[in-house]
Amino acid sequence: MGPPQDTLFRSADMSLTQLYISNEIGREVVSALGELGVMDFRDLNSQVTAFQRTFTQEIRRLDNVERQLRYFHAQMEKAGIPMRSIYEFSNMMAAPTASEIDELADRSQSLENRISSLNESYETLKKREVELTEWRHVLREAGSFFDRARGQTEEIRNSLDDDDAPLLRDVEQHNGDAQGGDRSFSVMNIGFVAGVIPRERIAAFERILWRTLRGNLYMNQKEVPEPIINPETNEGVSKNVFIIFAHGKEIIAKIRKISESLGAELYSVDENSELRRDQIHEVNSRLNDLTNVLSNTKRTLDAELTAIGRSLAAWMVVIKKEKAVYQTLNKFSYDQARKTLIAEAWCPTNSLGLIKSTLQDVNDRAGLSVPTIVNQIKTSKTPPTYVKTNKFTLGFQTIIDAYGTAKYTEVNPGLPTIVTFPFLFAVMFGDFGHGIIMTLAACAMIYWEKPLSRGKLDELFSMAFFGRYIMLMMGIFSMYTGLIYCDMFSKEVPLFKSMWEWPDEINPNKTMVAHRVDGYVYPFGIDWRWHDTGNDLLFSNSYKMKLSIVMGWAHMTFSLCWSLVNARHFKSPIDIWGNFVPGMIFFQSIFGYLVFAIVYKWSVDWPARGQDPPGLLNMLIYMFLQPGHVEEKLYSGQAGLQIVLLLLAVSCVPILLFLKPFYLRHEHNKARALGYRGIGESTRVSALDDEDEEGNTLNGGRDSFADEEDGVALITQDIGEGDEEHEEFEFSEVMIHQVIHTIEFCLNCVSHTASYLRLWALSLAHQQLSIVLWDMTLNIAFGMSGALGVFAMVCLFYLWFLLTVFVLCVMEGTSAMLHSLRLHWVEAMSKHFMGDGVAFQPFSFKILLEEEPVE
Repeated sequence: MGPPQDTLFRSADMSLTQLYISNEIGREVVSALGELGVMDFRDLNSQVTAFQRTFTQEIRRLDNVERQLRYFHAQMEKAGIPMRSIYEFSNMMAAPTASEIDELADRSQSLENRISSLNESYETLKKREVELTEWRHVLREAGSFFDRARGQTEEIRNSLDDDDAPLLRDVEQHNGDAQGGDRSFSVMNIGFVAGVIPRERIAAFERILWRTLRGNLYMNQKEVPEPIINPETNEGVSKNVFIIFAHGKEIIAKIRKISESLGAELYSVDENSELRRDQIHEVNSRLNDLTNVLSNTKRTLDAELTAIGRSLAAWMVVIKKEKAVYQTLNKFSYDQARKTLIAEAWCPTNSLGLIKSTLQDVNDRAGLSVPTIVNQIKTSKTPPTYVKTNKFTLGFQTIIDAYGTAKYTEVNPGLPTIVTFPFLFAVMFGDFGHGIIMTLAACAMIYWEKPLSRGKLDELFSMAFFGRYIMLMMGIFSMYTGLIYCDMFSKEVPLFKSMWEWPDEINPNKTMVAHRVDGYVYPFGIDWRWHDTGNDLLFSNSYKMKLSIVMGWAHMTFSLCWSLVNARHFKSPIDIWGNFVPGMIFFQSIFGYLVFAIVYKWSVDWPARGQDPPGLLNMLIYMFLQPGHVEEKLYSGQAGLQIVLLLLAVSCVPILLFLKPFYLRHEHNKARALGYRGIGESTRVSALDDEDEEGNTLNGGRDSFADEEDGVALITQDIGEGDEEHEEFEFSEVMIHQVIHTIEFCLNCVSHTASYLRLWALSLAHQQLSIVLWDMTLNIAFGMSGALGVFAMVCLFYLWFLLTVFVLCVMEGTSAMLHSLRLHWVEAMSKHFMGDGVAFQPFSFKILLEEEPVE
């Protein structure tokens, strides 16, 4: 009998396998299994450090290649060169050979040397270009200053606060001896410093100079018109040209040190106008030559990066895969005598045939006569949980896995969640119009699924895109509940004839009362005549509040029944009689009775009886406070039935508390008396035991058989039976655990039922917010006429639509989704979900590339 088919109802049937792989094809085998993505390898070298493992050198070499590829990518982004998309490569599934990997490593090294050399040359030339550009600005600004400064010592005098400063006296003295003011500054013993400084530092520069030199200087500055590109960051920096005159070599030296400390670049300027013109001519000539060299270097560098960009994405994928292969090989044990790699892995039982055929293909390609042995082991260890999903079910299963991983073969809450999650959302969100918007958005994302999945999405939109099928279901269910509520953008949806009629005569001074049509019932949902009536809120408030209690009871009863299914599956009758049965009786005796009272109250025509309907909240309260006393009678025999239900609920509490712990203690003592080990004290040989793994694997099993076909051997072996190992039985711990479980269950029956009232509250809030939004926008426009009315209609329609989408659909939708998520995680799943499983983490290239995508 073969394994059961993998479904969403339970996790897939798993098998523990051992692989015996020839060392010659170890890399090819692991690469092929990585493409399959169905094996969760166990680390057999957990006691060995990462530096002592077999394939550490290969991983280091691949790390270096990966660093080089990242360097190429960074240089391409810096140069603005696009990388060819990974989706444009046709054959990415074929694994490269070892020689191709070596060739790629050598090519990457040579390309790195060339790109690094070109990049260094380009940056060096760029820095030189910046220096020459700044020098040209300094020469121009300093030259214009020298031309203005001839014979203008009065400007220098006015710039100094101290009239007796030595610089000023020296200038006056030499200026008096000069003929026509044509003396040079060197004759006057005045030095100067010229350079360029970042604009944001100019204020601090001036203050420091003034305070340090006590005003014995003259400074002139001017902004450079265009930003100067920083070659390191490739960003423009605003700078100022400055020239500072001072008296004496020591002061000039101080000015130089202060300038350099603030990041200024100093340049030489000749005060002679002819020599200065020669300097400018030389700088311009060198700049022209440098521009040509820079252009050629840039073209060469861009050509190299463009050629790399055509294959870079494929190289990155290949290296990621190859690195993952060697990291997986490091988990294998190596048999020196047989020159064989030994691996242990969990895999779905239904995938064993696919694994066998894949290994056979690898053997055939390698031309080896030695078969790869697949050793299937029966073990007492609990396998990991693997739930097979598709595009549609993945989002719903992710919701469950975010809370916890289901135990192996436990009922998976992800299957009913496909229906219950969007339905509870729709109860809170119910609006036919808003549901249409959400459905259309989801359909658009599904229609353009491929291009969107290949593009780079922002964080918020990527979350919505991942849950596109969840959004589709939520939109469809919202349309359904919107029709039940008869609500579309806060307006009624008259699908059928109303069962209420208004009087023909309208009296504005008298409250109008609608009359029901005899013999006619509105066929679907709420009658649309309730909209815009005076008691609409009162009616819908009462209806939705009771409806939320009924839905909460149904959802929790449904979830509680799964605990019975789990107990039967795990063959645990004590969980049925010690937990499920008393828990179900307790829950139904109180809240099942409340739901019965709600439905019964709805089904009775109280006006025909000539009495007001009784209040159910007071009935439930007095059922506990005053058993047997009924103030407002709902039906005959009510008092006696409530006493019986109360006794049943109370009697279930001690059963919940004591039955399971004492039963387990009895079984434990019985096993002791028969001479067996206590419950959970048995030790068994397992494929996961550390001692003598290899020897037991091949020769130590009972009931083993080999089936060798086409070079691949499949061995089935039973080396461990019975239950999984547990800690030694402790009655006190079991009792404490059961007491906590009982208290939580009894209290949660009350709090969780009340928690479902959020269905009523969110639905009411969504409806009222939709009404307010309509009244504040389009309703105002409908009251206007003429050209103003047309203009107001257009503007207010766009305002209404934007607010509807972003406030009601996005914000309110997110709120309702989170509340629905909480009802599943806390209120429903706590009734049956164990959540102590271990997730199946297969070695898969697909998962690897999804977690670390190549951009």
